[in-house]
Amino acid sequence: MRALLVVNPAATTTSARTRDVLIHALASEMKLEAVTTEYRGHARDLGRQAADSDDVDLVVALGGDGTVNEVVNGLLHNGPDPERLPRLAVVPGGSTNVFARALGLPNDAVEATGALLDALREGSERTVGMGIAAGTPGTEDEAVPARWFTFCAGLGFDAGVVGRVEQQREQGKKSTHALYLRQVVRQFLQEPNRRHGTITLERPGQDPVTDLVLSIVCNTAPWTYLGNRPVYAAPKASFDTGLDVLGLSRMSTVAVARYATQLLTSSPERGARGKHAVTLHDLDQFTLHSKVPLPLQMDGDHLGLRTSVTFTGVRRALRVIV
Repeated sequence: MRALLVVNPAATTTSARTRDVLIHALASEMKLEAVTTEYRGHARDLGRQAADSDDVDLVVALGGDGTVNEVVNGLLHNGPDPERLPRLAVVPGGSTNVFARALGLPNDAVEATGALLDALREGSERTVGMGIAAGTPGTEDEAVPARWFTFCAGLGFDAGVVGRVEQQREQGKKSTHALYLRQVVRQFLQEPNRRHGTITLERPGQDPVTDLVLSIVCNTAPWTYLGNRPVYAAPKASFDTGLDVLGLSRMSTVAVARYATQLLTSSPERGARGKHAVTLHDLDQFTLHSKVPLPLQMDGDHLGLRTSVTFTGVRRALRVIV
């Protein structure tokens, strides 16, 4: 088997020594080329080269969710073709690793490598769906390039939190769950639209959902993790269906306390609920419009401000080793 290993040297939970051990373990089982990323977008470029090559059977992403997202966008740059494209494997090296854990992989890089090698020997894989977001035709964002996401996206409040976390990390702060929680509080205190949302969700053949403050788009469950605790924003979301949405139309202090408690105690059977909560399951396509520019995030990566984004759920987009 010919494999490309994409290594993020800045992965927060793996040391250089650990990465060397993992590379040697993988190289003992396959013809392996390991490439260390050198700039933002490098993993995407490597994924694209692998997709266009006839010499790569497997691409392994060693890093966090951002590295996986880049590799996936490279592999799918010409659209999904599961039978032709290289398969994807993930060795988690980030702080949260939602995509890898949602696939059922261990959160430890060494254990995940062992599980990956076992799966390769057994021929264990699955074809998973992905989400794609693009600027909406006829709007000021229509020229924004389309981008794939593996587990979640968001327009509004949660994307603002992601942006704040990225700013803190650029200033040298470590990515911890405590850092995220502090930025949630700060975003809430400075959120100008928390009582009267600006987001409208439109989908074919249905009445629009208006005045949303928060809109979380899920391609799988859980939505994220706090340490070892999974958080389910959309418990029914699955790699085997379309996209799910959780929207909140009010974020007063009382409402935030209630919904935060529901999310922290969520389960595969029960997520956020209440008169200000909207949950939609298995959507193939929908558009989020905002009256004012709002932050957009995908797979935990802040992508700037948008006023209109069209989301599409693509079933059976990529083969993944599990």
